[in-house]
Amino acid sequence: MLIRRPDDIPSSEITPESLYQNRRQFMGTAGALALGTVLSPAALEAMARTGGAQEDKVTPEEDATSYNNFYEFGTDKEEPKVQARGFVTTPWTVQVEGLVKKPRPYSYDELVGKLAVQDRTYRMRCVEAWSMVIPWRGVMLRDVINRVEPLPSAKFVEFTTLFDPKRMPGQRSAVLPWPYKEALRMDEAMHPLALLATGMYGKSVLPNQNGAPLRLVTPWKYGFKGVKSIVKIRFTDRMPNTTWNDANPSEYGFYANVNPTVDHPRWSQAKERRIGEFLKRNTLMFNGYADQVASLYSGMDLRRNY
Repeated sequence: MLIRRPDDIPSSEITPESLYQNRRQFMGTAGALALGTVLSPAALEAMARTGGAQEDKVTPEEDATSYNNFYEFGTDKEEPKVQARGFVTTPWTVQVEGLVKKPRPYSYDELVGKLAVQDRTYRMRCVEAWSMVIPWRGVMLRDVINRVEPLPSAKFVEFTTLFDPKRMPGQRSAVLPWPYKEALRMDEAMHPLALLATGMYGKSVLPNQNGAPLRLVTPWKYGFKGVKSIVKIRFTDRMPNTTWNDANPSEYGFYANVNPTVDHPRWSQAKERRIGEFLKRNTLMFNGYADQVASLYSGMDLRRNY
C-alpha cells in the first residue's frame, strides 16, 4: 500500500502493520539526479516519484513515543520519555508578536480552539538518517496564522520553545544555544501540509516527549525543523536565526528540506533506516512530498539553500 496524498489519509485508514508482513520492498533510485543544478518543479516532482513504490506502514506508537530527539529533556533518544514525565502543559500560553495585527499572549484554546482538527499521517525523516511514519492530529498552521492576522510586510514566521531549565533539565547544559528556535518563510507556513500538532495516534493530546502541547510538523523538511513546546510565534520581514543553523551553520541550513543529493558533512542523506526495519531504503526528494511543495522552491539552487 502506498502513501496517498497526505490531505486525504486519516489515521483510521492506514493498513494494519500485520498486513505488511512478507511483502516486497521496492527501492527507488536517485542516481539520475543532477548535482549542483537549479531544478525545475517538474524535475523535482519526477524525483518524488523515483522510488515511489516503497511501502509505508505506520510506526508503532511505542517506538514513536520512546525514540525522540528533544534535547530539552536530554540528548539520548530514550531520555525525553523519562525526563518529561512530570512536565505540566496546562495552562499554556503562546506569545504572538512582531508584524501582526493582533499581537498579545494567547491561551492554548484561544490560539487553536474551534479550528478544524486534522488527522494527517506523514513521513518523518531525521537528518540523522532514520525515519518514521506518524499519524498526527492537529490544526493547519495557516488557520492559526489567519487567526492572528499578520501584516503584508511579514515574510517569515519564527517559533520558540519554552525556556525553563527547572522543568527542562536538558537546558542546564550548553549543548545548544537556548531557547530552541525555528522558522519558515510565510509561503511555507501557509502551505496546507504545514501542521501545528496537538496530538498523535488518534489521541487529542501530544505526549510530553513528542512536543506537548504544540509542535510544528512540516513533513517535507528534516525533523529538526519541528520545534516543540512552542511558547512564542513572531512575524518578521527578515529571515530569523534558527538554533541548529546558529550552532553549526556548515551542517544545518535554514530550509532543512529533505534532499537525498545533499549529504550532511558527516553522513550521507541518500538512504534512511525506517525505525523498526533492518534494511535501508532510498530517501525521497522532499521526503516524497515534491508534488505538493516543489513549486515553493522553483528556481532555487537546492544545494546552496539546504
